[in-house]
Amino acid sequence: MTDLEIPVGKRTKAYRFFEMVPAILSYGSIILLVVLSIVSPFAAAAYLLAVIITTLVKAVGIAYHTTTGRDYLDRAQRVDWHARLGELEDAKKYLDTPKDPSHSFGHSAHLMNLQDIASQEELYPKPSDVYNAAIIATYNESYDILGPTIQSLLDSTYDKDHLIVVIAYEERGGEAISKTVHRLRDEFGGKFRGFLLVKHPDGLPNEVVGKGGNITYGGKQLKVWLDEVNIKYNDVVVTTLDSDNRVHPTYFDYIAYEYIVHPDRKHLSFQPICLFINNIWDVPAPMRVVATGNSFWNIISSMRPHTLRNFASHSQPMDALVEMDFWSTRTIVEDGHQYWRSYFHFNGQYGVVPIYVPIYQDAVLSSTYVKTLKAQFIQLRRWAYGASDIPYVATRIFTRNRQVPLGSSIARLIRLTDSHVTLASIAILIAIGGWVPLFVNGEAAHSIAAHQLPEVISHVQQVALVGLFITIFFAFKLLPPRPLRYKRSRNIWMVLQWVLMPVTAVVYSSASAFTSQTALFLGRYFDKFDVTDKATVKTKK
Repeated sequence: MTDLEIPVGKRTKAYRFFEMVPAILSYGSIILLVVLSIVSPFAAAAYLLAVIITTLVKAVGIAYHTTTGRDYLDRAQRVDWHARLGELEDAKKYLDTPKDPSHSFGHSAHLMNLQDIASQEELYPKPSDVYNAAIIATYNESYDILGPTIQSLLDSTYDKDHLIVVIAYEERGGEAISKTVHRLRDEFGGKFRGFLLVKHPDGLPNEVVGKGGNITYGGKQLKVWLDEVNIKYNDVVVTTLDSDNRVHPTYFDYIAYEYIVHPDRKHLSFQPICLFINNIWDVPAPMRVVATGNSFWNIISSMRPHTLRNFASHSQPMDALVEMDFWSTRTIVEDGHQYWRSYFHFNGQYGVVPIYVPIYQDAVLSSTYVKTLKAQFIQLRRWAYGASDIPYVATRIFTRNRQVPLGSSIARLIRLTDSHVTLASIAILIAIGGWVPLFVNGEAAHSIAAHQLPEVISHVQQVALVGLFITIFFAFKLLPPRPLRYKRSRNIWMVLQWVLMPVTAVVYSSASAFTSQTALFLGRYFDKFDVTDKATVKTKK
């Protein structure tokens, strides 16, 4: 069996080398521009233009996927997934009298699924046999945060007799969180198939302080409970949720549907679109830009299933989780890392199915403006620490004991590395790269290529404004209704906020990526999950 664990303590020389690779490439891309500017302004200009053109091509793809993904999101939310799921119970019956409108999202695929189930019933479980379990991780969040999350489960269209709720809370959260979760059980406990409170002990061996250990402990207690009530693991799909998550009403029906129609379901996970818009009207402008950008990136990712990875909330079959000993307890980015654990556990036979309905999450909001700015950086720094997966993946590919396909695995590693290097360096290269040759080499002023470089970049940025306008348009369509406590004039600031995008790209995205990669380079590992502040805005009465 493949060893799925991240090393504890001293790493091998190979592992340490690959830990340093992200920083070497990210810093190297900046240093290379400076060196080329000194040696040959023309070469520096050519290098930067290559970077800009590549980025522009990617931007075109992003604009396309944003438009298409937004359409998928709209159409999928209009589907009656509860009815579709019910039709799988007796596929032969509903093939004769399908009730799904022929123009609805995925109608043709639904008919094919019914045909497959009708012809090979033994390969597909019945909806009446399938259960959804939601593990909600919490540290010290208040009832005002957790209550609406549980309520969103109750408001879902899924059969509550097949929905199991596990609240995984931290012992280190103290007496306050214990009182909160017991209050939740008193209020909601009898309304689901099961309602488990699981306290994660503090200080367990070989665990970083983070979400992975908490949900893994909760998953193991869920396993015990399933054994007690005689529910089979392969009839359960487990979704991990943060304390501020609000599921779309049809989410669990959609998950159960996709779980049933895929015969290779054990080798799959299911990824919804995470939208950070619960409190988008309340947060400061820089946080709105970051949150909206992250939301759109999740929409874009859903349109590229071959590159889709686990992120934040996701779902996976219980039997697969039991085999893998659930999630990693040794990393603060257990969500993205779960993709690689699963990929290597199943010897490369693993994929992620996009779920085109959202799970709504909070944008970063703390008690003060300054604390909010800081909390946003800490959140992005944690996400950027996903670069720690590069050595994990590389050392399992470049080994004699490799159990995954070489070519496709290298392609995955390249995409993983490129995403982190791009996150760190591209915004800086585009923002100031055009001026570097002129500043570091006096002779560059006499180079036509170097002298015209800032102007060329300016023209490219003007083209990029088209993509920005598309983003602004869809951002407004994505917004929840404006709270009554805000005047219509706030809409103006929702447009003007986008002038901050270049600033947030450099100050937050690039800086957080460089911080994480530098820590890996130096071997100063992040071993604590810094919980994102989740303040609430009280409505004036």
